[in-house]
Amino acid sequence: MLFTSGSTGPAKGVVYSHARLSALRDTLAEHFDVGPDTGLVTGFAPFALLGPALGTRSVTPRMDVSSPRTLTARAVADAVRASDARIVFLSPAAILNVVATAGALDDADRDALVRVRTFLSTGAPISAELLGSAADLMPAATAHTPYGMTECLLVTDVTLDGIRDAAAAPDAGVCVGRPVPGAEVLVSALDDDGVATGAPSATPGVLGEVVVRAGHLKERYDRLWLTDQAAERDTPPGRWHRTGDVGHLDAHGRLWIEGRLGHVLRTADGPLAPVSPEQHVERVAQVRRAAVVASGPRACSRRSRWSRPCRTPGAPGSRPRR
Repeated sequence: MLFTSGSTGPAKGVVYSHARLSALRDTLAEHFDVGPDTGLVTGFAPFALLGPALGTRSVTPRMDVSSPRTLTARAVADAVRASDARIVFLSPAAILNVVATAGALDDADRDALVRVRTFLSTGAPISAELLGSAADLMPAATAHTPYGMTECLLVTDVTLDGIRDAAAAPDAGVCVGRPVPGAEVLVSALDDDGVATGAPSATPGVLGEVVVRAGHLKERYDRLWLTDQAAERDTPPGRWHRTGDVGHLDAHGRLWIEGRLGHVLRTADGPLAPVSPEQHVERVAQVRRAAVVASGPRACSRRSRWSRPCRTPGAPGSRPRR
């Protein structure tokens, strides 16, 4: 049983069978080439469980695991050296301080980090600049930022080079790459009221709710039958899941995330996802972060997996999550 973070509504229990967890293990092992001698350093404590499941060493660096920003670059290097790990997983919150403390690394620390072959960051949006700064500390590693959710822990993946290539495209939102082996992604188009009523399809350029399928998709929600029905509403034959995220597929089969379904704005020109206008505002040099919200009953009160935390007048901001 895994629980969602509860940042977009009450936390939900998500039921996984042994078979589905085994399918997740096999997908991770194949996609990231994990074997007994690979080794894993993870700055996010729950992911330390993946090491034993994958049959490899798993080490958590010296840090306060309840506060990712306590992780330092030297602690990462010490963990890599001690475990001879080839994969490093860090959350975006941890990366901020790792990059900020990189000046404390000595030659032995940097030599240890050169051994890393794969660097992963997931759990929240991360800019190409920050991902690149972390990758500079592990120059031989390929940097990845996968996309998934509690209900399907790995859906798509994109490398730093892939993000930089996508930056030249005119698409709106955050590019999260192509589906991993064994996963499928479709989009259910939004109607004029911002409701996902379209038949799920792979048609490029259609804004809608992201619908996913994989062998490692959840079994069901725990005792939430209406939620189960809503998540599977009007999906193709087989086991599919409506994610609540909105976005589109491009002509290259890449998925772009543009916010949460509950945050879609109704405009005179049709539904508008929030991430694209937020990105435009944030291109202004004097703006650090932006949130686009609706006034009235559709005002934002919950955080998107991908858009910025948003506030309504008199209401506290929500807590970050992916």
